[in-house]
Amino acid sequence: MRRSRRLTPRGLLSADRYVASVDLIDVGWLLDEGVRCVLLDRDNTCVPRDSWVTPPAILEWLDRVHAAGISTCLVSNNFHGSDVERSARALGSDAVHHAMKPLPFAVWAALRREGATPEEAVLVGDQLYTDMAAGNLAGVRTILVRPQSTRDLWYTLILRRFERLVLGDRHFEGEGRPDQR
Repeated sequence: MRRSRRLTPRGLLSADRYVASVDLIDVGWLLDEGVRCVLLDRDNTCVPRDSWVTPPAILEWLDRVHAAGISTCLVSNNFHGSDVERSARALGSDAVHHAMKPLPFAVWAALRREGATPEEAVLVGDQLYTDMAAGNLAGVRTILVRPQSTRDLWYTLILRRFERLVLGDRHFEGEGRPDQR
């Protein structure tokens, strides 16, 4: 049963975990948590917005995830379906594009495609107002990561300002604490 915090506006814009980068998510933790499917945002989560190339550390992480028997699926708002599908093939993943996050329908479609329940899945993304909200509405666990690039679409840059207000000085796993820098 999902926690009721998902129903509050503050819970809608929160994550179960905050991790600096996708590749810092421990595959052993995923297995211990019973995760059978990792849903991933594409732009600025797996692939930097200002590049077509997935960083080697993320490719290596995906290899470890797949070797552990965990399936992956990109769930992207990107309307360039061929780009999303090309990225998905390179990542060894399925893909759902035109996702219209924060609506949860594409997350549910990805779960059906992967044969997983919400309890067996986690959604990893870089945005509170799209990725975390969609995951929370769909009833999956969520992990917020830092965006890979500061370059973004004009409307995403506006949302990033509001995200900073919501996040405050939240610590992300894998980053040094501000007082330790």
